[in-house]
Amino acid sequence: MNVKLFLILLALFAFASPIFAADVTPEATFHWVSVTRGFAMAIASAGCGLAQAKAVAAAAEGMGRNPGASAAIRFALLIGLVLIESMALYTFVIVFIKVV
Repeated sequence: MNVKLFLILLALFAFASPIFAADVTPEATFHWVSVTRGFAMAIASAGCGLAQAKAVAAAAEGMGRNPGASAAIRFALLIGLVLIESMALYTFVIVFIKVV
């Protein structure tokens, strides 16, 4: 498994080396900044969505198992959801600052 991964990475670096040697013009970099901006927000949003779904599922299961602790679980859930959502907001701010 490790040998196969090593060979794949070696081939990737060998084929990508002409890209690293290319001349960079300001017009070409601006186009890729716009593309990577979309990918960055998509990845951050997907990560936030998965994390929030997992957090809500775990909180619902915890409240179902121990209804007496539902207030503490709900409080921890809200704090967790705020921190998870801040990841997408920070990504949005960084992307906006970097592009503008």
